[in-house]
Amino acid sequence: MAECEVAKEVINKRFRNDDAPGEMKPWEQHSAVISIPRYDYKSPASFLDRSFSGFLITCPIKREKSATKEAMSILNKYLGSLNTCGSEQEEDPQNVVTKRRKVVNETEEECTNDIENKILDENTDANTERSDRLSLIKLTRSGLLLLTFSHDNCPDVVAILSNIMQSLESSSLKAPLWCNRILPIQMTCVLHEKELCILVSKLVADFMNNEGKDLNRPIKFAVGYNRRGIEETELEGGNGMLDRSKCFEVVAGAVKSIVSDSVVDLKCPELTVLVELLPISGLPKGSPVGAVSVLPRKLIMAKPRLCIKALGHDVKLKD
Repeated sequence: MAECEVAKEVINKRFRNDDAPGEMKPWEQHSAVISIPRYDYKSPASFLDRSFSGFLITCPIKREKSATKEAMSILNKYLGSLNTCGSEQEEDPQNVVTKRRKVVNETEEECTNDIENKILDENTDANTERSDRLSLIKLTRSGLLLLTFSHDNCPDVVAILSNIMQSLESSSLKAPLWCNRILPIQMTCVLHEKELCILVSKLVADFMNNEGKDLNRPIKFAVGYNRRGIEETELEGGNGMLDRSKCFEVVAGAVKSIVSDSVVDLKCPELTVLVELLPISGLPKGSPVGAVSVLPRKLIMAKPRLCIKALGHDVKLKD
């Protein structure tokens, strides 16, 4: 019994959430039940064949690991039963427990086995539908995280971000330390004129069917295109790849084809189309893949430049 008491104290200390400041950072408190997913090296080639949805997250350079833990913690709270996609990328939480047992000697292990499993069960009950169904995609740029759903039947990523922003505004969710912005990716495509036009037309039509009746006429819209510092010279062989001006032209044309009474307004758009060139590692040259989202005004900031709202108030725009 004495050995069991010692083991219990070891486990309680390890999983305790009220440690003294400096002993355990906020994002580290989730490490017992949140494991960082491994990079999905099979998905990059799939971006050329089909569309993905997910989240593009900005964070400070060299803080990607901390931001990933933090992002998984946040998404766990808001995906819930909406997460209907499947993946086998994340490590089973029971494997995490096994690794932690290395600090306990063999005589204590029998006693700690049930204790650790019980603690994990209590911590994971509130999140029965985990975000372990998101795949982590390797990128060629620092300060970015790309999480995608593995299957077509995915939750409404815009609604998820809206819920997160509402929680931040009401202070029911603490502002994250490492995740600066979360862009909800509704769909992806190869950034060629025809593919982009079809994709934007579909997303704008969906937006108007859901929210168009509540908007004033004419519909004010804006277009944002971000290449994250990627130059055209890095995408050799990309015949038909869209430059910035051509991208604006294609997107604006697609919007007007669906909403004839629409006008460009960069100051206060009701509808914003954001296009992000994704620096995905492993893609063949000449095959630029972009993320596309059609977003309502409440998620967008127009000044000093058009972009998704920050999760914190002190985030620098250069991210």
